[in-house]
Amino acid sequence: MRKGRDGTQRLRGHRISIASIALPVFLALAALALSGAAWAACTGPVADGGARLRLASAGAEGEVRLTFLGHASFLIESPQGVRIVTDYNGVIRAPVTPDIVTMNNAHQTHYTDAVEPGVQFVLRGWDPAGGIATHHLDYRDIKIHNVPTNVREFGGTRYNGNSIFVFDVADLCLAHLGHLHHTLTAGHLADLGPIDVVMVPVDGGYTLNQDDMIAVLQQIKPKIAVPMHVFTQMTLEKFLARAGEFYTVKRADDPSVVLTRATLPAEPEMLVLPGR
Repeated sequence: MRKGRDGTQRLRGHRISIASIALPVFLALAALALSGAAWAACTGPVADGGARLRLASAGAEGEVRLTFLGHASFLIESPQGVRIVTDYNGVIRAPVTPDIVTMNNAHQTHYTDAVEPGVQFVLRGWDPAGGIATHHLDYRDIKIHNVPTNVREFGGTRYNGNSIFVFDVADLCLAHLGHLHHTLTAGHLADLGPIDVVMVPVDGGYTLNQDDMIAVLQQIKPKIAVPMHVFTQMTLEKFLARAGEFYTVKRADDPSVVLTRATLPAEPEMLVLPGR
């Protein structure tokens, strides 16, 4: 093979233009990059020292309404009116029919097979067939992905039995920890990406103990943490007393809060929404 004066290469009697090869390769790589960019907003590297590096979302900034329904269920409403209920269990219902429901763990208070008519997407945090649940949902102005974690059981561990669900909406990244039973690895943190708001179980018994759950929050470094899975006021106050060393504790009068990137606090907050 030798190069001609016109910049082409001669190979077995055929003239092959370098430009004719380069253009299709460039287009293929660009398409691959764009497909990955759709999921770049709530994923990203961790800098030295643990600082989270956030990549800008492709979506326009808007308002997200987060409403605590009870136990571990929240209603998330996007700027375009997409409604999501977390830890949908068929008992705790939103006042509106959701478009999407997530179920972090195969426990009767965290899932149901009796899903109300009108729900378009049911995302389970475990694979009923015994594999690993994998979700990447892109619907209107929201994106959702999951990060599998393990669940301790009597006599063993149910691997990949829980999922942390991440919601990318209105230039914010929200994470629902579900029935988390352990601290997170570097792999978990990379899959989560930089998180702005975390819904965190604080019971200290059925999930992770309270000290380690605070350690998880320090791993994730959200601007806002919202307690859930509370059970009793004593349990909540015990958690807040521990968390107060790292977070400014704020108690809301209303179970709903409107979130925007512009109004995220400069220092981390523990936002307590009323309800159980």
